[in-house]
Amino acid sequence: KTQNIVDEIKNRVGDNPTYLTFDIDCLDPAFAPGTGTPVCGGLSTAQAIAILRLLGSINYVGMDIVEVSPAYDHANITSLAAATLGYEFLLLLRHKKIVDKCFQFGHH
Repeated sequence: KTQNIVDEIKNRVGDNPTYLTFDIDCLDPAFAPGTGTPVCGGLSTAQAIAILRLLGSINYVGMDIVEVSPAYDHANITSLAAATLGYEFLLLLRHKKIVDKCFQFGHH
């Protein structure tokens, strides 16, 4: 199932520059209760991370994570899931050395 999702995404975007919007409510409420529209039967955080990692070859130009609602995230579970997904995305960029090209630390 995970590979089917990955293949479909890769087929749609091809080599085009791609901006990823990750809607946190695709995660099951057990893993992300802090959203305005929780839907049972969603992905686990581990599944979402696996999909993101398998999509590492995509020509990313940016990412955002949406639908995190701190007012409903009493134990910070959703915030942690969002932060982890953001971190994983940064690792993908670092692996592709995009960060090195964009940021010259100490140079203005």
